[in-house]
Amino acid sequence: MSMIVRRLSRAATAGLVAAAALTAAAHSAEAADTLGSAAAGQGRYFGTAVAASHLGESDYAATLDREFSSVTPENEMKWDATEPSRGSFTFTSADRIVDHAQSQGMDVRGHTLVWHSQLPSWVSPLGAQDLRTAMNAHINGLMGHYKGEIHSWDVVNEAFQDGGSGARRSSPFQDKLGDGFIEEAFRTARAADPAAKLCYNDYNTDGVNAKSNAVYDMVKDFKSRGVPIDCVGFQSHFNSNSPVPSDYRHNLQRFADLGVDVQITELDIEGSGSAQAADYTKVVEACLAVSRCTGMTVWGVTDKYSWRSGGTPLLFDGDYNEKPAYGAVLSALGGSGGPGDPGDPGDPGDGASCTATYTRTADWSSGYNGQVTITAGAEPISSWTATVTLPAQQSVSSLWNGTPTWSGNVMTVRPSWNGTLAAGASTSFGFTAAKNGSDAAPTVGTCTAS
Repeated sequence: MSMIVRRLSRAATAGLVAAAALTAAAHSAEAADTLGSAAAGQGRYFGTAVAASHLGESDYAATLDREFSSVTPENEMKWDATEPSRGSFTFTSADRIVDHAQSQGMDVRGHTLVWHSQLPSWVSPLGAQDLRTAMNAHINGLMGHYKGEIHSWDVVNEAFQDGGSGARRSSPFQDKLGDGFIEEAFRTARAADPAAKLCYNDYNTDGVNAKSNAVYDMVKDFKSRGVPIDCVGFQSHFNSNSPVPSDYRHNLQRFADLGVDVQITELDIEGSGSAQAADYTKVVEACLAVSRCTGMTVWGVTDKYSWRSGGTPLLFDGDYNEKPAYGAVLSALGGSGGPGDPGDPGDPGDGASCTATYTRTADWSSGYNGQVTITAGAEPISSWTATVTLPAQQSVSSLWNGTPTWSGNVMTVRPSWNGTLAAGASTSFGFTAAKNGSDAAPTVGTCTAS
């Protein structure tokens, strides 16, 4: 089977698999007892970096499949892994990750298209024009193979220097093509897959400093000139010498205010116990406080495979046991045992409940109007949250009487003005959906009240 045919076959089945998995996730989200389901309840994804070589380990795959809603290939999509010889692409390992993610209904982040590191030996000696041609061909080759299958791409990675200068990093691309290589990469990427989110990704930009200011100025310039950038990734590698900055939330918000999404892309925090848990809580709470923070990715499933394993920086230890940091993240996301859990004695949300029911109120050949009715339980409520999972082909063009956020095909709706309900009282929100060939009904998940 040719690579093109195989890719088309995979793309054709992926939507059906993802839709089924998302529907199952909506039903299982009642407990919100995993990282992915709890994050979906907040309108966000919770992902992890994945190595293809570990997918055959049963505990690794089981933890991945149970807990996460998004994956990022750790090394398998980098230049040296995908185009080791010029013009000769290989996707075997990356395909294995993408296929696995799609079988579980997970989103995929592409990492990374243009980076100074992990380049095959043939790239650096190229002259300027040859390098430009090779860069654009690599973007087109990699994105073309996965067109329509990648949620977000790290288009350019780590292009700025550390320290106080805010200057660009020396690299074959910077040294031979100049400052314009980043803009060119983003424009090439947009043409290669117009539906994918295009991100700039970097580290040590988590607080307001010279490096993050330089990235901020670049993004502001890009937005003012129509350069296609959709999101900024903050790697967020922390330890005692580089703790979570006090202005972390403020920094995420100022980028969001430029009109881009922000994503926490490579999170890990060295440490253990309650101190590590508290730092993870800070990160999650910062993301939840910024409406355009669309999700978080930890850089690995288990400490034993982390690139900084000696610092035990992840949520699961080497035996896949949940660490205190895991419980802290789940709690911060409002999951089982977290804020709003009806099982928490003394929780101000005790007794608050609601139900959500769906009806189709209008129908035509290409679309329909849907309505979700929210009804309070035996006690008054001050707010509610409901999830609606659409069939993979469908899309929502407008929504009223609610505020939506998205994670794949899962729409999480919160009240716009109609959050407070007396006991037994009802309100509703409505939406218009394009069928795009599917007349199937969406699935309404659990209604959560507070």
